[in-house]
Amino acid sequence: MTSLPLLDDFLLSLKVNNYSQETIYNYERDLEVFETFLNDSKLNFDKLIKRDILNYKAFLTSIDRITAKKQKTQVKLSAYSINRMLSALRAYFKYLIDNDYPVPVPPDAIKMLKTIKKKSQVPELEQLVKLIESPNKFETNNKIILRNRAILEVLFATGLRISELVNIKTNQVDKEGKIFVLGKGKKERFVYLTPRAIKHLNTYLEIRQDQSPYLFVPLRGLHASDKFKKLSTNYLQERIKRYRELLDINIPASAHSLRHGFATYLAEKGASPVAIQILLGHESLDTTTRYVHASDKYAQKIHQKFHPLK
Repeated sequence: MTSLPLLDDFLLSLKVNNYSQETIYNYERDLEVFETFLNDSKLNFDKLIKRDILNYKAFLTSIDRITAKKQKTQVKLSAYSINRMLSALRAYFKYLIDNDYPVPVPPDAIKMLKTIKKKSQVPELEQLVKLIESPNKFETNNKIILRNRAILEVLFATGLRISELVNIKTNQVDKEGKIFVLGKGKKERFVYLTPRAIKHLNTYLEIRQDQSPYLFVPLRGLHASDKFKKLSTNYLQERIKRYRELLDINIPASAHSLRHGFATYLAEKGASPVAIQILLGHESLDTTTRYVHASDKYAQKIHQKFHPLK
């Protein structure tokens, strides 16, 4: 059985270089898929050629591939998912080179797939407001109503990533509604609650009788015995999807849509792209620009304001 040389050392190097546990898990899982491909194809790692990499890409694009858990699947991977897996392989090859280990194929020979740049869609502001208020309409348990409403208010007020939100602890929020966040890539920043979000957050916190340090906890976390429970991102995504479907919003809406809408509607009100970049915690202004310029209304306003023959 073929095994990837120095794989454990590669994963350890990610850990000591302060990569998140989630990132390390993703690298390990993606490289296990490559390892499965080598074994099923009876290929020796040391004798790989560029054609084998091409065949691996074909394997990833097929619907009958084997997953990292050795399960068959009929779901086709998106180009973005395939590129993530190829990027993991490229990083692993580069690590081998850095440690003077022979690599059968140069990392640059692993070419990414071309991706279609989809037009970003953001629900109308009125739709986002209905989504934020939907727990009051669709939930029956008052504790869940108050918690989920506070969550959606906080997401749209701050532009937080859902992964950042579930990890926020109560002591990270000050009395003025400023929240200290350790975000993606270990990057620190502040985000800010609106008075409206502060009101709903405080209403939710008033019913909390547990000792959990986390700002948002599962319902079972409202008991003193569950001190360190926090909500899962999967739960939040599922609830938001359900609210969207019940509201009959035809544009796909998720936790990320609230972040996207946060940036888009700030831009429509004239906010500086640099300020939005800081609030979102983006490393590059180019990333922020994709959010800021997503709105057709924003583009129309810029056209009307600056066209030379208006």
